[in-house]
Amino acid sequence: MNVPAQGLPDRVRIHEVGARDGLQNEKAVVPTEVKAEFIRRLAVAGLSTIEATSFVHPKWVPQLADAEQLFPLLGDVADVGDVALPVLVPNERGLDRALALGARRIAVFGSATETFAARNLNRTVDESLAMFEPVVARAKAEKVHVRGYLSMCFGDPWEGAVPLAQVVRVARALMDLGCDELSLGDTIGVATPGHVTALLSALNGAGVPTDTIGVHFHDTYGQALSNTLAALQQGVTTVDASAGGLGGCPYAKSATGNLATEDLVWMLDGLGIETGVDLGALTATSVWMAEQLGRPSPSRTVKALSASQAPSHKE
Repeated sequence: MNVPAQGLPDRVRIHEVGARDGLQNEKAVVPTEVKAEFIRRLAVAGLSTIEATSFVHPKWVPQLADAEQLFPLLGDVADVGDVALPVLVPNERGLDRALALGARRIAVFGSATETFAARNLNRTVDESLAMFEPVVARAKAEKVHVRGYLSMCFGDPWEGAVPLAQVVRVARALMDLGCDELSLGDTIGVATPGHVTALLSALNGAGVPTDTIGVHFHDTYGQALSNTLAALQQGVTTVDASAGGLGGCPYAKSATGNLATEDLVWMLDGLGIETGVDLGALTATSVWMAEQLGRPSPSRTVKALSASQAPSHKE
């Protein structure tokens, strides 16, 4: 039953990260053709923003070493509808590779904490911002849309709780570089709704508009959906999620999977919020991908719906 609640947006854009953030955390390397089929199926299910891959050095993320082979296979995805295929780029070399293949949406990946910046980017926070500056400037000159990811916005496994002012400073710096949108990452899944509300309020106070903000929650402590609802109540309309709950973070071992897209869609459908996503088709896609990976999906909604559709075995 769809029962709307007051104070929530009419529509939410889901930024699907399963093909990039999800698959980069798999131990096995998924064949390029399987990745392409995964993205096609996600598009057919109605997802309009599907993060396709990452142009990082293969040494760091071998699971995505086939970016040059994968991206040209996705030309037919545009035939499904108006589907955006953003890609992650770590530096100018990554930007060169992405632009050469015709990418029109990119993302850079920063950190709110020094320890994670050192472990993930091998730089200080300010050095990483300096590295992103020419990347964003060149992308904007090419009229390419730029998303800024900001990790460790709520807690860091080495530094503990992250002060709001620290997050706001780096978020403001990313936006000042020219990013079109900002994704707030709860990389180890420790956020709670009050913390989400406080950070969004602090960002608004620093001049970062809510309509430029997306949220990226991990479900380590089972808080991803409640945190998402808190963000929606503050006016956020972009939510990152991963089909079947794939993903985590290779540089933060306490991070478990992303918010499952199916779990998100189930909640949004129940609230009468439009997403454009066919939950049945999405669930079938995640079941198919789980078969490719040789393990079941961790998504509760995938488990519930796939079980309800399975044939009964009455004696």
